[in-house]
Amino acid sequence: MQHKLKTYLWIWLLCLVAFYTVWLYLVAVLGYWPEAKSHWPIAAAMAIGSYAAGSTPMGGGTVGFPVLVLLFELPATLGRDFSFAVQAVGMTSASIFILARRQPLAWAMLKGAMLGSLVGTPLGIWFIAPFIPEIWIKLVFAVVWASFGILHLYRVNEIASHNGMTEFNERWDFNIGLWIGLLAGATVAAVTGVGIDMVLYTALVLLCRTDLKIAIPTSVLIMAFTSVLGILVKYFTTGIQPGVFAHWLAAAPIVALGAPLGAYIVALIGRKPTLLVVALLCVLQFIWVLYVESGRLGLFGMVMAVLAVLVSLAGFEKLRQKGAALVQYRLSKHP
Repeated sequence: MQHKLKTYLWIWLLCLVAFYTVWLYLVAVLGYWPEAKSHWPIAAAMAIGSYAAGSTPMGGGTVGFPVLVLLFELPATLGRDFSFAVQAVGMTSASIFILARRQPLAWAMLKGAMLGSLVGTPLGIWFIAPFIPEIWIKLVFAVVWASFGILHLYRVNEIASHNGMTEFNERWDFNIGLWIGLLAGATVAAVTGVGIDMVLYTALVLLCRTDLKIAIPTSVLIMAFTSVLGILVKYFTTGIQPGVFAHWLAAAPIVALGAPLGAYIVALIGRKPTLLVVALLCVLQFIWVLYVESGRLGLFGMVMAVLAVLVSLAGFEKLRQKGAALVQYRLSKHP
């Protein structure tokens, strides 16, 4: 088994070599080094973002999006496309690393989510995302991430205590994953460039009471798949926002190694501390968005955003209750 593990890790290392060879060709041979160098701030930010991508159920775009859109005041559409592009490298590298280490995954639900995303993400990119105003892209991101952060701030002990996974049957898991992939791909992922990983993770930990050692790697793989799909669909159909390539050049070599490094380090220090820190950042970015956009939102818009977070939290609690009921039902059938 050890021999096989080393062989699989060599596959990951070869993929890294292939990526860095292409990147060096772009910056050294084709002369893109000045562009990559001039965008060093996003590379610095993604050093943190890539760690979060590999160690939590939140993609690297969780850091990249607010840095570009809120700190650098660039268009939200650029932040979305950058999230797809940078995660296509970082999350894919982390996914290969996870597979190479043969970490356990919720395969049935993951397969369903991939199939759903394969359909939902392109549909969302073509028919939903183009009609969402910039301010609403920011708000969707802010509300979803704030809800997720608050959930972990008061449920992290329970979530971190799960062992294994409540299994019903593969068809049930596949169907749940299929709907998650279809709906989350068409909405939150297509609009913000991130988020389908968080939705799948939430279903795993609240509905199936899944161990974080299973739920988080599974969420990494679905975000990698959706990111590669999303950036390819945009490149060949709708086009990618100007400026994405230059930011990608600066950040890609960082996330290619940072995301799998996060997946490895978190196994040593535990996932709970990292989850708490990222959860707090999720809440802070929501407050930041409300402050920055207070002029355009007005009191009514700010109140509605807060209500949206509360509604999301109520939905999480319903999902948690449903998960508890399903566990009791399974125990009654198989004591």
